[in-house]
Amino acid sequence: MKTIIKRKLKSKDFYKLFKPQLSPKEMLELGVFGGSYFGGKINEYPKSWFKNAKLSKTFDVEKNRFKVKAGLTRKEWLDKGWIFSEDPLGWFQWYCRYTNGRRIPNIDEIQIKRWKAFTRHVTAIKKNCNQGDVHCRKRQRQAILQWAYDPFI
Repeated sequence: MKTIIKRKLKSKDFYKLFKPQLSPKEMLELGVFGGSYFGGKINEYPKSWFKNAKLSKTFDVEKNRFKVKAGLTRKEWLDKGWIFSEDPLGWFQWYCRYTNGRRIPNIDEIQIKRWKAFTRHVTAIKKNCNQGDVHCRKRQRQAILQWAYDPFI
C-alpha cells in the first residue's frame, strides 16, 4: 500500500521538472521547424505567438535560426512511437497546448521525460563549444531550440 502511495506522489513530481527556457512564442520568433510546423492550422493558439514568427507554407531551412535542418522526419517520429493521438504533430504541439493550460497527466509525464532527456545535447554543446560561439554545433543548437532550450548557451 505504501509503495502505491509513493508511486502516485512521485508521478506528480514530473511537473516540477519541467522548466523550459523558451516559450512557444519565443521559439517561433527565433525560427524553428523551417517555419512550417503547423501547416497553417494555428487558430487554437494565441495570435500574439505568430505576430513575429518565422513562418512558411512549406519547410524552408532559411526560416530556421541556424539555417540548418535538424531532427528527424515525421515518419521517423511515427516509426519510433513518439507521436500520440492527442498531439498528432508531436512534442511542440503538446508543449503549445500544455502552455495554454491543457493537462493530460500520462501524456505530460512522457513528454516531460523526453524533454528532460534532451539535456544531453545541451551538455554536449557546453562541453565542446566555447561559450558564445553560436557557430559551433549549429545543428545541435537548432535541435535544442526545438525542445525549448536556449540555443545561445
